[in-house]
Amino acid sequence: MASDLSVDDSPEFESVVAALDDGDCRRIIAVLEKPMTVHEIATRAELPLSSTYRKLDRLTSAGLVDEATGSRGRNRKSRYVVTFERIGIELDDDREFLVSIERAKEHVLGIWSAVRREV
Repeated sequence: MASDLSVDDSPEFESVVAALDDGDCRRIIAVLEKPMTVHEIATRAELPLSSTYRKLDRLTSAGLVDEATGSRGRNRKSRYVVTFERIGIELDDDREFLVSIERAKEHVLGIWSAVRREV
């Protein structure tokens, strides 16, 4: 399984920790088993739509969730997906905190987008 992962240690520590410290953000991550629209996420996570948008912005900024726009005819809907398999926090040689994010090489949203183009 390790060969299917890549490590991204570039995200800002504070933004990742702040997102993970937010219970609503964690609830969104928990329900994102597959690409979903904002409305689907809000319903599954039992959150107001306005809160869901704010939390998705926070998660996207932290690099924990990705957004892609899919389309069916004239309807364009963004869908979101979790982008990581594992998150690690460690101290570097200067005793500064670092965060590393292991991402699947075959990004779920990329696969979903390819399938959507075929349909």
